[in-house]
Amino acid sequence: MLTPAAGSQPGSSPDWKGPGPWVVVRQSAARLLCSPPMDETTDDILFVDRPGALEALCERLRGSPWLALDTEFHRETTYRPQLCLVQIATPDLTACIDPLALESLDPLLDLLYDGGVLKVLHAPRQDLEIFHYLRGAPFAPVFDTQLAAPLLGHPDQAGFANLVGAILGVRLAKAHTRADWRRRPLPAAQLRYAGDDVRYLAPLYQRLRAGLEEHGRLDWLDAEFAALSDPARYENPPEQAWRKLRGADRLRGPSLAVLQGLAAWRERTASAEDRPRGWLVKDDTLFDLARMMPASDQDLRHVRGLNEGVVRRHGVAVLESIRTARERAPEPVPAHRAGRRLAPEGDALVDLLMAVVRVRALEHRLSPAVLAPRPEIERLVAGDPGSVLHTGWRRELIGEELGRVLRGEQALRVAEGALCVEPVAP
Repeated sequence: MLTPAAGSQPGSSPDWKGPGPWVVVRQSAARLLCSPPMDETTDDILFVDRPGALEALCERLRGSPWLALDTEFHRETTYRPQLCLVQIATPDLTACIDPLALESLDPLLDLLYDGGVLKVLHAPRQDLEIFHYLRGAPFAPVFDTQLAAPLLGHPDQAGFANLVGAILGVRLAKAHTRADWRRRPLPAAQLRYAGDDVRYLAPLYQRLRAGLEEHGRLDWLDAEFAALSDPARYENPPEQAWRKLRGADRLRGPSLAVLQGLAAWRERTASAEDRPRGWLVKDDTLFDLARMMPASDQDLRHVRGLNEGVVRRHGVAVLESIRTARERAPEPVPAHRAGRRLAPEGDALVDLLMAVVRVRALEHRLSPAVLAPRPEIERLVAGDPGSVLHTGWRRELIGEELGRVLRGEQALRVAEGALCVEPVAP
């Protein structure tokens, strides 16, 4: 049985009893202690920083059909994010787990990687990336409240605090958004902030799920939720690093090949040294190197923004990367990134399809920007198979119809002052 720190709200859970200066965890006959932050007690939040306490917490949570989850981390000075806090909640329990004080998170990881437990998160990409590093793959299944909310009329990519305010009527503090989560002991206000992230995530999920079920939309996001757990989303193959560089599509020939080679070298080196990519070589400097193609240490020292220490430690590797890359053909830039704007007739097609989207968005009570964002319509017109309009609920609701309009099988017309989309007679 778990009991919360002093000052917990009476009746918040039938298992929480009695005040005390510590969080007390009882498992079988053993009595285990997990200490809260030392500057003041935080009511009704379990702070877990000892192995026995973690085991007891996970035992209590085992069997829950779903868990609200969030993490706090530090990544400003490292390549890989450093996990600093794990917050977890059910309707009657809120806990913060301190990974900096625990040698092993195995009990927690075993719980999270149980495929029978739904993990509820908000905008979870960075959270899942952390667990991908810990176990070699993200966990599943997951429910993303940020993806779910727009299907009920809320703004696309809404922040957590904004959704909690709109749906639950609770105003959350934002004072600790940029806090240093490595600090110990954690100030009580900072721990409260972290706990609130999952305390309100639990009822937010319940409200969203109920709304999706009521409108028959719960399964619309199955494919997108499953994609969140695809390991490929969290892997950084060095050979593909150049694809994340804005402006790479403006280079051609040897310059593009050199940029690709240098981006791969930087990715491998930053990973090996666990340093941020930009601390090694900034993006702008990579482009300068690709254009200038220095051939000696002296040439390297004339490249603006290239740190002297990097030249000393990695100059040979940088020059070798440049020499090798300029001798091979560059990897082709994907067509939709090749810096090509749509021709005027293409823009006109996008405008036409946007009119179709507005008609269907009104019918489904969705924002047009959620149903079919304009950039995705541009990708559709350009023939890009990677458009989200080719997959999932968007394909069924609008993507296939837009394809029929593009093929001339359906057309827009005005009837009684309103736009209609109708089949074209053969």
